[in-house]
Amino acid sequence: MVKAKKFVLEKVFQGFPKETDFRLEEEELPSVKNGEFLAEAVYLSLDPYMRAYVSDETWIRTKEAMMGGQIAKIVDSKNPKFPVGKYVMAYYGWRTHTIDNGEFKNHFAPYLLPDFGNLPLSLGLGVLGMPGNTAYFGFLEICDPKAGETVVVSGAAGAVGSHVGQIAKIKGCTVIGIAGSDEKGRWLTEELGFDHFINYKTADLEKELKKVAPKGVDCYFDNVGGEISSTVIYQMNFFGRVSVCGSIANYNDTEKAKVTVIQPPVVFKQLTIKGFIVKRWNDRWMEGILQNIEWIREGKLKYHETVTEGFENTFKAFVGMLNGENVGKTLVKV
Repeated sequence: MVKAKKFVLEKVFQGFPKETDFRLEEEELPSVKNGEFLAEAVYLSLDPYMRAYVSDETWIRTKEAMMGGQIAKIVDSKNPKFPVGKYVMAYYGWRTHTIDNGEFKNHFAPYLLPDFGNLPLSLGLGVLGMPGNTAYFGFLEICDPKAGETVVVSGAAGAVGSHVGQIAKIKGCTVIGIAGSDEKGRWLTEELGFDHFINYKTADLEKELKKVAPKGVDCYFDNVGGEISSTVIYQMNFFGRVSVCGSIANYNDTEKAKVTVIQPPVVFKQLTIKGFIVKRWNDRWMEGILQNIEWIREGKLKYHETVTEGFENTFKAFVGMLNGENVGKTLVKV
């Protein structure tokens, strides 16, 4: 018998998540049956969407293991499609061991990781996983960037935002990143090749944006929402495109946010604004992964991981990510 550890969602968050919203439990798993396999977590993925989705019972209910993706090693199997020794990417949540049959559930189906060669296994939760595909499809399919255009990315130092900015550079665009520290800004401009950076905590965003984008903004990849997004949208060009990935600025609000209305520029500039969930492109999933692998090997795409050691420290890493303490992808090494 195998004992699994899991963080159970004790109650839905009220405002910012608290440690008491979770409970660490142990669960004794049964033997693997025909058609099943046992997966042992290696890395857990921590992402902003988890904060928002906790309020939606179609994704998670209280008394269940907290949601989230993980890379796990198959340590026992009676399913030939999932052999022992292979690694699987699956949405098993915050737990150390899982018995699965490999079928579609919880909105996704587990899949074996493709061969990354000499690249780290952890990238299957970052640039070669959901965040990478979020950037790839969410930016290219919705914003449809053209060479010479100006692109603004909010939440630019996160796993998705940093990736979007680099794709925009690959496509020949001028890229402006918005994030919350000068250290993150140096990483974006000096290492990733962003053309400009704006620290929204210390700068006048409206004035700075006019300075670095004097001809206006053509594409906006929105990770944060709130007043930051209203400010950017007011400086967009005619027929600009906005890809709405998230609204982390307001995930922890207990009251409805009050921000500047955006309908005037949306109407008069004839903007296109689309929200998305990346599973829309499930049928093209490997396309994004393979293209991102190619860009990494060509030296066109860089990444950074913020890794916390130890399953017991998962909540701490989660809160750190929500506070913007991470650079790039946030992971827990189990």
